[in-house]
Amino acid sequence: MTILNKPFTTLYKTAPFSEIKTKNYLPAFKAGIERAKSEIDAIVNSNDKPSFKNTVEALDYSGEELDRLSSIFFNLNSAETNDAIQKIAQEVSPLLSEFSNDITLNKDLFKRVKSVYDSKADLNLTTEQETLLSKKYKGFSRNGANLAEDKKKELRAIDKELSHLKLTFGEHILAETNKFEMHLTDESDLSGLPEGAKEAAKQLAESKDKEGWLITLDYPSYIPFMTYADSRKLREKLSKAFGSKGFNNDELDNKDNVLKIAKLRCKRAQLLGYKTHAHFVLEERMAQTPEKVTTFLNELLEKAKPAAVQEFATLEAFAKDLDSIDHLQKWDSGYYSEKLKQKLFSLDDEQLKPYFKLENVIAGAFTVAEKLFGLQFKEINTIDKYHDDVLTYEIKDHNGQLVSIFYADFFPRAGKRNGAWMTSYKPQMIKNGINERPHVSIVCNFTKPTKSKPSLLTFNEVTTLFHEFGHALHGILANTTYPSLSGTSVFWDFVELPSQILENWCYEEETLKLFATHYETGAVIPMELIEKIKSSSTFHEGMQTLRQISFGLLDMSWHGVDPSEINDVKAYEVASFGDTSLYPDVAENCMSTSFAHIFQGGYSSGYYSYKWAEVLDADAFEYFKEEGIFNKEVANKFKAFVLSQGGTENPMTLYKKFRGQEPKPEALLRRAGLIK
Repeated sequence: MTILNKPFTTLYKTAPFSEIKTKNYLPAFKAGIERAKSEIDAIVNSNDKPSFKNTVEALDYSGEELDRLSSIFFNLNSAETNDAIQKIAQEVSPLLSEFSNDITLNKDLFKRVKSVYDSKADLNLTTEQETLLSKKYKGFSRNGANLAEDKKKELRAIDKELSHLKLTFGEHILAETNKFEMHLTDESDLSGLPEGAKEAAKQLAESKDKEGWLITLDYPSYIPFMTYADSRKLREKLSKAFGSKGFNNDELDNKDNVLKIAKLRCKRAQLLGYKTHAHFVLEERMAQTPEKVTTFLNELLEKAKPAAVQEFATLEAFAKDLDSIDHLQKWDSGYYSEKLKQKLFSLDDEQLKPYFKLENVIAGAFTVAEKLFGLQFKEINTIDKYHDDVLTYEIKDHNGQLVSIFYADFFPRAGKRNGAWMTSYKPQMIKNGINERPHVSIVCNFTKPTKSKPSLLTFNEVTTLFHEFGHALHGILANTTYPSLSGTSVFWDFVELPSQILENWCYEEETLKLFATHYETGAVIPMELIEKIKSSSTFHEGMQTLRQISFGLLDMSWHGVDPSEINDVKAYEVASFGDTSLYPDVAENCMSTSFAHIFQGGYSSGYYSYKWAEVLDADAFEYFKEEGIFNKEVANKFKAFVLSQGGTENPMTLYKKFRGQEPKPEALLRRAGLIK
């Protein structure tokens, strides 16, 4: 038995990272699966008549040790991986897939669950219990419990292969990201780059014993170069490297993985009686059908496209006047957009960054959470970490009771994938009368401190931090009985509401005055800069909306049709981008081969949910604006009906309890400046 198979004896039962050896994981998974199987067997072999408590509730609490182990291991595989961990992931994922199928395809277990489900009218269940029962029943019926034995065998084989393919897809992207370096030795090649970005590039080169400067595909390196570097030729080189991840006809190519994943998902859905993967997925979403999603996206497209086309024409004319650029390319987008923004609003990120020292922004997010929800954050160093960069916090309520443990991991490194995400190391649940509090984490990739400057964030990074912190609050304030309904365990097109609504506070003077102070002088951000942030917030909103719609439509084009006849990933992608394209296509690039959200993460048939949730968050924030952005009554309602409730009720029911009405899309269109 490894340390991972015993109850943790650490403070707050946190993960004992420093005591875990990589070699512990595989035996721990095998033992954890066996323990979970015995818990399932105990439910199946019970001589007692199936009841909600001895079957449905017991099933939800089963596998707790295995779930914790999985969360620790797979979180590290995203945030602090290496070859050994990736190798174990390839070995473990099929085992977990097989175990999952052992549950959903267990005839005797399903028989017990169905018995409870069929008698639910007589059980006097709470709303949460009804939701859990329905979820468990559908978990079987939607995953093959009613299939014939030969079809069950086929389903197992598909799931096993999919688990391999998704891991490989992600490993290829990480390897491509780590492999590319643009080594510059002529300082003139960095013309236009802010001093902070130049210093970071020099520091990176020094860390690898190289002269000059290193630019990589990690966001804190890539974004500043694409936004500020005057060299169009080098922007093109970097842009093409970024856009060709998984598309280089080498051992890291993802084209076959994309086709195999899309085709296997559709085959799986059809095996279960659904037309496509999207039909299967969306049955358990607010949107319900691919047709409704496509209609939603196309209606937004209709509103956004005229604005986007006009914005693009203005940008192209601006680039022509400034630098005689006849046709804008994708590697011109960030550069000329930033120049135009500076001209229109006399505002650029370099002006703002001194007011957004990372430590101050973290404190600002905490202050917002305190003012809205009464949470108190205290950094503590008595909790084990998986890397020195990680910050750890104790969160308590106004009575001094523990609410959650919070981890924050902000800087890029070789073993960490790009992007930003929220995750959990321990779920919230009420078991044996004890409210087990969650351990929540956010992971980002911000610019590291240099020798002369602390970590200073762009405004976009500030909103990213608030976004992930919004997800974290959904986990932190969870207060449900059952783990599978707790925190962010909600319909996928509802999960972005808590994250996206919190971004709104970043644009408010009342919030910015709490934390936006100059890192050298301590001066509060000037009102004129706050006004510029607000007035520029809808800059290129049409183009941004078009971009998000294009990703949602690409997702639907892979998953909302039968892809069995598709054999050219690039050609298919270009066709799906048809109505949303503004820039000329780049032959060397392909988005699908690095679209981790849908081919590795959980967003397949769900990328539209960002825009869907924007309708919710714009409508919800209008309520806060009407009553005051720190209004306790509105905040308490949001906490009571959204943040604490997880997936215990239908999300529209919860939203209406908070808002008193269904969301109106006009709020989003108003905020985006697309209607008056």
